[in-house]
Amino acid sequence: QVQLVESGGGLVQAGGSLRLSCAASGRTFSTYAMGWFRQAPGKEREFVAAISWSGGNTYYADSVKGRFTISRDNAKNTVYLQMNSLKPEDTAVYYCNADPITITNYRPGGSWGQGTQVTVSS
Repeated sequence: QVQLVESGGGLVQAGGSLRLSCAASGRTFSTYAMGWFRQAPGKEREFVAAISWSGGNTYYADSVKGRFTISRDNAKNTVYLQMNSLKPEDTAVYYCNADPITITNYRPGGSWGQGTQVTVSS
């Protein structure tokens, strides 16, 4: 089992940037892929980005491609989501997920963080 703790959310104006972090513990971090999801009020949780165990492969939802960057630091057991050119429609609770069943056409694993709120004002 993997324990996950997200941080870095907040309130930002449209066009601004935020960097989310997700710290993992409980298993050797460098052995599994990681993903980010988000859930806006009244909507289903949706895939945002994923990264392979080595960091060599990354995947993005079309809605964030070119604006968001996922990365990881295996020495720090942390995955990041750099979010640039934020839009009001990016407003959501952002969750990280560990050890997906599949990374392409991402099927999440059972470990989730508690989420961090991102609010983008217009």
